Amino acid sequence: MEAKRKQIRDKFRNLKSGAEMKGMKAEEIKQTLIATGAQSAPSKQSGLECDSGKIVSLLRLDSKPALKVRQVLRKHLLKVFLVVGVVSAVGGYFFKETLIEAFGIREERCVLNNNNFVMEVARPMLNCNMCAGVTRIPIETDMTSEVFIRKFAYSGIPVLIKGAIANWTAMDTFSFQFFKKLYTETEGALDAVENECQFFPYKTDFDTLGDMFNMSEARANFSEGEKTWYVGWSNCDSTVGKILREHYQRPFFLPQDSESSMLDWIFMGGTGQGAFVHLDFVERPSWQAQISGKKTWRIIPVPECETVCTEMNVTVHKGDIFVFDSNLWYHSTKVEPGEISITIGSEYD
Repeated sequence: MEAKRKQIRDKFRNLKSGAEMKGMKAEEIKQTLIATGAQSAPSKQSGLECDSGKIVSLLRLDSKPALKVRQVLRKHLLKVFLVVGVVSAVGGYFFKETLIEAFGIREERCVLNNNNFVMEVARPMLNCNMCAGVTRIPIETDMTSEVFIRKFAYSGIPVLIKGAIANWTAMDTFSFQFFKKLYTETEGALDAVENECQFFPYKTDFDTLGDMFNMSEARANFSEGEKTWYVGWSNCDSTVGKILREHYQRPFFLPQDSESSMLDWIFMGGTGQGAFVHLDFVERPSWQAQISGKKTWRIIPVPECETVCTEMNVTVHKGDIFVFDSNLWYHSTKVEPGEISITIGSEYD
């Protein structure tokens, strides 16, 4: 019996201490303890019920004790993360091969997948002065290197250059069948795209570039009743790259001292939605030449510039080049009715 009394006294003492830390007044503490005692040792004479809300309130996350505990935890968690980081780095250095084999990292293209949400949150804020007052995409017909450098090359302002590829044989050569033959007959070309570059299936059911080239002839020709398609990919195969460059040249208006990327970007497909609205995270501005068909671009300011800059649209026709910095503008594309849309592009610095 004495042990039972001691247990109850200890319980009340702990409750009283917690209540004082909560800042409850003496009378509130008294009533709470009486109520709790009535629940612990029911008495017909007491006529009291336990006010559990007061006891539970002691444990609320926004109470002073809880806040203090959270502050202490946060302080020490930083130390824990630091220790874990150091241990992980050391472990990774000395046990690299074991970890690679255990988790099958050799078979993965990336240890961590890109997360566009995180990349968007982490990107630097844009200086919106670059597009202030620009209400439509400039269209140039007599572009020179001097004008391009002064007004567009690194300003962040998009520009459509008409008739910029009039002497490219690509307009008479590039087609679905041309690319299919080139990639399927060049050893390792399809594997290079899959393992070293990127393939964008968009809303199609293709998993790889090889899958796309294996579609039926009827679908490839957009025959009635067949599913439409639009895809994009980058080329990493040097043999394919060399052949592609036999049919297109570096745009004449680019700065003479700029270096163009060796990576070719190809987008191809039929009428309807092309690329969905997105922001790129590449290193440099880019250009895209319309080899066949026509495609409408929708250019949208980043959130911090919505009150300063304007959403704009422009339709790019066969023979035109569209230049813009895809890191600075959200953008999407739509293929207009008519012949298949084929574009090729790259980056420049």
